[in-house]
Amino acid sequence: MAKVGKKYSEAAKLVDRSKVYTIEEAVALVKKTSYEKFDASVEASFRLNVDPRHADQQIRGAMVLPHGTGRTQKVCVIANGPKEQEAIDAGADFVGGKELIEKIGKGWFEFDVLIAIPAMMGELGKLGRVLGPKGLMPNPKTGTVTMDIAKAVEDVKKGKIEYRVDKEGNINVLIGKVSFDEAKLAENFQAINDVIMRARPAAVKGIYLKGATLSSTMGPGIKVA
Repeated sequence: MAKVGKKYSEAAKLVDRSKVYTIEEAVALVKKTSYEKFDASVEASFRLNVDPRHADQQIRGAMVLPHGTGRTQKVCVIANGPKEQEAIDAGADFVGGKELIEKIGKGWFEFDVLIAIPAMMGELGKLGRVLGPKGLMPNPKTGTVTMDIAKAVEDVKKGKIEYRVDKEGNINVLIGKVSFDEAKLAENFQAINDVIMRARPAAVKGIYLKGATLSSTMGPGIKVA
């Protein structure tokens, strides 16, 4: 069994592991059990009764949280022509075409989100082995391959998150910071919860959502109803 620190142990004592909390109770508790000196992130985890090996059960998408994530994300846009200026005007941190693709290919990754126009995906696709494992490859499903560059950049800056079921059938997403007030954390949780529930695959029979938990960066998990 892994050894846990004294602060974690003290925080864990505040959580009844046998109880499923309301979202209001859970967000209050996640703030109380965060013992880090920095403004920790708050993450929601969903256990789903899906088999991601089947294409029709691979849940993936993106959404803008009502109150953002509290995290500033650096956006890199791969475009050419007028779309480059559109990206700059929208607040993108890095903008370019083939020269930027080459830079990324050489190991430059000083950005959090990569957005591209469809015409550039042929060149960018060559970096699939590099971008794929890092979760940075643009995808139409998450709105990062688009001609509406301004909206894509603005959505990320407002607090857009991507969600994707992993091979174990779980979805883990950032829903804010410990410094957020309880109502905002609750609303952000409810928003992503609603989206995931609506994404229920037709092939799933019986229980779909097996459980959900909230936790701060280093804090204990709190079961949510």
